[in-house]
Amino acid sequence: MAIKKKSDNEAFAISKSIRSSPSKINFVVSSIRGMKVGKALNVLNFSRRRISQDIKKTLQSAIANAENNKQLDSDNLIIAEAYVGKAILMKRYKPRAKGRPGPIDKHTSRLTVIVREQEETEKNKSKKEK
Repeated sequence: MAIKKKSDNEAFAISKSIRSSPSKINFVVSSIRGMKVGKALNVLNFSRRRISQDIKKTLQSAIANAENNKQLDSDNLIIAEAYVGKAILMKRYKPRAKGRPGPIDKHTSRLTVIVREQEETEKNKSKKEK
């Protein structure tokens, strides 16, 4: 397994044990992957999915980590990576017919958001100078 070297221009935040299945979270996360953080926060703010508020908290934490710990400019941050994984599975039972138990699986997830400062290209620098 290759160990990824941490870059100086990126910060991350991890939320553990989010009470939703990974597929539901991944649906929202895939819509904001690669966006600028301001636009992504706006998308999450107006999303109708319940889980978008938990994703928004994690993204805001990653932005705060970038500003305070790495001294990065929040206006130039983009969501470099955002991925979801399985966490613990709580097994519960519901009474069914003839006294038999019916299994209920309560899924939890782990969300990781990595924000990176976007490097300005030569075109953008020349436009700003003009």
